[in-house]
Amino acid sequence: MISKKIAVIVGSLRKESYSLKVAKALIALAPESLTHEIIEIGDLQLYNEDLEKTPPNAWTRFREHLKGFDGVLFITPEYNRSVPAVLKNAIDVGSRPYGNSAWDGKPGAVVSVSPGNISGFGANHHLRQSLVFLNVPAMPQPEAYIGGAAKLFNDNGDLINQSTREFFQKFMVAFAQWVSRNPD
Repeated sequence: MISKKIAVIVGSLRKESYSLKVAKALIALAPESLTHEIIEIGDLQLYNEDLEKTPPNAWTRFREHLKGFDGVLFITPEYNRSVPAVLKNAIDVGSRPYGNSAWDGKPGAVVSVSPGNISGFGANHHLRQSLVFLNVPAMPQPEAYIGGAAKLFNDNGDLINQSTREFFQKFMVAFAQWVSRNPD
């Protein structure tokens, strides 16, 4: 079986972020038909169209690297009922120059993560709005709103909640099927 390469975009820069822990848990529970790479977005200069004449090297590397993936998995916290600026910036950098988006046609999925009870609902749906314009077919079901994230991991960052583990496995199996049905 040929493995599909999945870019994992984590919308939090914090070293011990819940989003990063969720991303690692999802990767560990994914079927063998998917391989994953967490793509660094913290070094991307803020998007400014004036820089497109001579794009920053980090932009060029990011865009070219993304083009080599078969799908994309977004893991995002919620900041002020939306996605963090670093994630929105990565989306904007990857979508330009206009007409040459590195995201175009890649099947995707969105997981929002929060220590609170609302589970990043606003961020999840704001991100989905952007994905429509980017022509990223986002997996509609199962939806993934991960609340109470502080209680899901031990001090080593290991997922300790069995029902969440089972959900993550089901989610990743569904995502693998989504990617295979929606080739880039």
